[in-house]
Amino acid sequence: MSSSRLPFKVMMSLAGKPLLHRMIERVNSSILKGSVIVATSTESSDDPIDSFCKKEGIRCFRGSLNDLLERHLQAAEEVTAEYVLKIPSDVPLIDPDVINRVVSYFFKNIDKFDYVSNLHPATYPDGNDVEIMTIDVLRKANEMAKVTMEREHTTPWIWENPDVNRIGNVVWETGLDYSMTHRWTIDYEEDYLFIKKIYDELYSPLKHFSMYDILSLLERNPEIAAINNKYAGVNWYRNHLKELKTVTANQTKVI
Repeated sequence: MSSSRLPFKVMMSLAGKPLLHRMIERVNSSILKGSVIVATSTESSDDPIDSFCKKEGIRCFRGSLNDLLERHLQAAEEVTAEYVLKIPSDVPLIDPDVINRVVSYFFKNIDKFDYVSNLHPATYPDGNDVEIMTIDVLRKANEMAKVTMEREHTTPWIWENPDVNRIGNVVWETGLDYSMTHRWTIDYEEDYLFIKKIYDELYSPLKHFSMYDILSLLERNPEIAAINNKYAGVNWYRNHLKELKTVTANQTKVI
């Protein structure tokens, strides 16, 4: 709730429900999702998230506000998880089939990888972020990660050290790369207006719209994409290019 750029964003309305509700709705549509846990902070400002989860019957774990690595590990250990599927709470357009694809790839190659994502490098439209890892590699990261950035963003220590961690990546099967041109995540007011318009146009309680439904809508109505296009390519990497070894300047945009 204390997002510096867009406070209370996870409770902003989409098709008559809080963004967090829509987020969980789409994650739950993945057949390979596992047990869904909302991991929020112990700060009083996040009490509305806890109350929402209790009302909706959703498991909620509360931990450190800034040490997300510790928070995610503790949430996983509370349910004795062997594998951890991490999806950020600000991607309410995520395609359940993308979740399935990344998770399926991980388990089909269970003896080859400790960590698999679709982010290193990213190719899907920004806002389809999926990371899955063993609990052991998450514990190792918690022991080894010392830099603030590594703890705030949970997994950088893992994918920044491919010499000691086995890293896998899933690319968009189309061969396209929309990671820097299509922004479907929420950090700014324009992002909310864009996502709200997508929901206004495509949401149905009977069927979840897909990534391809969104792309088709944007092709027919380019003015919708223009709502937040100035932020396309902007991500958290931009603030840590000097610290990151495996991320280059062409994988982010500075504003």
